[in-house]
Amino acid sequence: MSRHPLLQRARRRVLAISVLGGLPIALALALLTWRIADTDVATVVLTVALLAVAGLAMWRARRLDGAWLVTRLNEHPRFEDSADLLFAAPAALNPLQQRQQRHVQQRLRESAPDLRQAWPVKHLLLCAGTALLIAAGAVAWPSATAGRTGADVAATGAASSNPQAPALRATRLRVTPPAYTGQAATAGEKLDVRAVQGSRLHWQLQFAPQPQQAWLQFHDGRRLPLQRDGEHWQAGEALQRPGLYRIVTEPALATPGRAYRLDVVPDRPPQVKVLEPTQTLNQATPNQRQWQLRFEATDDFGINPGATLDITTAKGSGENIEFQQRSVPLSGSGAATARRFGYNADLAALGVGPGDEVVARLTVRDNRNPQPQEARSASLILRLPSEQEVQTSELEGAIKKVMPAYFRSQRQIIIDAEALQKQRGTLDAETFIKRSDAIGVDQRILRLRYGQFLGEEAEGGAKAPPTGDMPTSDAPAADADNDHADEHAHGDGHDHGNSTASEGAPVFGSATDVLSEYGHTHDHAEAATLLDPQTRAILKAALDQMWQSEGHLRQGHPDKALPFAYKALGFIKQVQQAERIYLARVGSALPPIDMARRMTGKRDGLGNRNVAIPARPDGDRTVSDAWQALAHGDGKVDLDALSRWLDSHPNAWPDPLDVIAAIDEVRQQPDCQACRQRLRDQLWPALQRPHGPPARRNAGDAAGRRYLDALTAPQEHAR
Repeated sequence: MSRHPLLQRARRRVLAISVLGGLPIALALALLTWRIADTDVATVVLTVALLAVAGLAMWRARRLDGAWLVTRLNEHPRFEDSADLLFAAPAALNPLQQRQQRHVQQRLRESAPDLRQAWPVKHLLLCAGTALLIAAGAVAWPSATAGRTGADVAATGAASSNPQAPALRATRLRVTPPAYTGQAATAGEKLDVRAVQGSRLHWQLQFAPQPQQAWLQFHDGRRLPLQRDGEHWQAGEALQRPGLYRIVTEPALATPGRAYRLDVVPDRPPQVKVLEPTQTLNQATPNQRQWQLRFEATDDFGINPGATLDITTAKGSGENIEFQQRSVPLSGSGAATARRFGYNADLAALGVGPGDEVVARLTVRDNRNPQPQEARSASLILRLPSEQEVQTSELEGAIKKVMPAYFRSQRQIIIDAEALQKQRGTLDAETFIKRSDAIGVDQRILRLRYGQFLGEEAEGGAKAPPTGDMPTSDAPAADADNDHADEHAHGDGHDHGNSTASEGAPVFGSATDVLSEYGHTHDHAEAATLLDPQTRAILKAALDQMWQSEGHLRQGHPDKALPFAYKALGFIKQVQQAERIYLARVGSALPPIDMARRMTGKRDGLGNRNVAIPARPDGDRTVSDAWQALAHGDGKVDLDALSRWLDSHPNAWPDPLDVIAAIDEVRQQPDCQACRQRLRDQLWPALQRPHGPPARRNAGDAAGRRYLDALTAPQEHAR
């Protein structure tokens, strides 16, 4: 049905109407854009407008389908509302419908109706008028070339007065990346370059008429001469640093060109990631024989397939440590930009034993030529357990299969106690008490570990489990857990004995005897710990809560122990967040007093106590002076000094080429106020921020202010 002649003619009419209405408006819009902007923008606008007109025409034509054709045919009485039978298959119709189909087809052949849309003259005239108005506005609009600067106008005048001045007719720039990057060479007419560092650039320019000399003038004053080869001028060099350049000829070009950019894409160094092991410091198991190492190295242009694994072994202890270094070559696998390296270190072949350490570090290189870039992985350390640790671990495993003490934490004790409390109804009384007592033992070990920070020593041998009522924090000595009761009674768990019986009666007033009888050196904060008093108080509160939790757990009451365990966990978290440590106080060493001149009032040889604040040295004012000079229309700006400062501080701006371009623009057009303002805006991020004022001295608290007032008060008031 879509290929019916009546439908095809109707669609062609709709296409013609849409194109005739939209084409003038598209051309007028392109003309207006050309007047406002330039040819490139006008070309884009014209292309978009033509595509819009074509899309609209196709959309309107596709709206005319088979249903539309049947509806239009049924509008004619001679088809007797049977137009749908024209497009039906005869086999699907009954004899009466077939007869009616032949009747309608006969009438369609005798007089086919014209279903094409009539020409909308008014609408087409309206579209043409709109296009004429837009075109008239484009003609009245000032041309984009009218806003040229005075230098451009002068150059145009010079070109018109000197018709023999050379003009740039054709350009071609070929960029050949380094071979190790694997990138193909590119060539084009654009003279702006963004390429990998080390790429080879080759210019090919054509002038008419031919100049006597030609060269490329770079922003730093360097020149690259162009050599003539027939009708072309050629030059080439390697791209090493970013910059700007202009095309200069002798005689000068009729129309001086703009500055072109040379952007350098640096070759980033490779990156090394450790896949296995996941930690930098690793503890070997007692029977470990192999140490598996896995690395992944990535680079933007490819990793060298060969790498070096440096293995250092440290043997011995104390001052008798012996180091041995080995280098193992490795071969990577995978893609060139992401290679993986693996090695299984044989600890027996390395000759390490208990207590020794193995340090491994991978070194990779990329494919940059010359001077490949090198990267190293993090140092991986494997510590082998000492013989004492091995014996201890074997003994613990033979006696009791429990988790090591250093793996237990207050949070884990709470989790175990809660889990045991949930199983209270499913366990018999003996098993429940035994498991609760085991958790209480873990609580005791953890309490002793934290107690070492308060100067407490490890408790003695095993004690019987507590019996009787729980103690309170006010009377720890009455607790049934004898070992902790002894610790509280003596302060730290020492076996003090009876000093009177063993050493005789103490001497009254002797500080040595008092200290030996009632305390120890580690009871002092300065000698026992590095914690400040506030942190010590918090840790002491945590130990008290652990002590209460331990007692309830040892008696088989985890429900009563949980509140104390939670409080202990809260105190531990406060201790972990402490920001200060307490160091032992050291007395100040004051100079000896000269008794001969004391109370004499002589001030000979004393220094001046009126300390003046030293003046801040002036920093580099190159950028600030240029920024201030650019604010004045006739201010002299030292562009050469600013360029040198930029070369020595390339990281002062996100894109130094923008600043170089602004400097070059001001250099070419010194009287261009817009150019000066653009350079001034570019200098703003590099301006040195002013220093803040000197910090005010602390006025002190109320007692300190009263003391200072008393010092400055008159003598009579002081009395």
